[in-house]
Amino acid sequence: PTKEALLAAVLERRDAEDAERQHLGAPPGLDVLRQLVALAEHNVRHPGIVDLYVRLAAEAVGRDHPAHAYFERHYREARDLTVRSFRALAERGELREGVDPDLAGLGFIALMDGLQVQWLTMPDEVDPVAALRAHLRTLLTVDL
Repeated sequence: PTKEALLAAVLERRDAEDAERQHLGAPPGLDVLRQLVALAEHNVRHPGIVDLYVRLAAEAVGRDHPAHAYFERHYREARDLTVRSFRALAERGELREGVDPDLAGLGFIALMDGLQVQWLTMPDEVDPVAALRAHLRTLLTVDL
């Protein structure tokens, strides 16, 4: 019905393709985190869709925005996936002592999105993939 709704549908399709390509339906744990880093690598090669995502995400914070429901669902699913992965890592002793899996999951998704904004703004100064890898090294007791 609106341009924003159409753009949200484009992002939904992108999410489905990303999930299939990156095997994001894998059991929670290290493989999921590896695939999310691989997704960041993929995104760096496709700045147009990242730009659309970032712009629409900012516009959709209002509950009355046509894409608000998409982003609410997207963030809930992304957080759930990463939280479950960090919990699985904690159970296996692969998460550093004192790291809260719930906060680690929330922080990882926030970092991914924040890095995208900074990368789009200053692509020659920000390497989202290197930053994600470095962050995960501070959380994990195993190599990524």
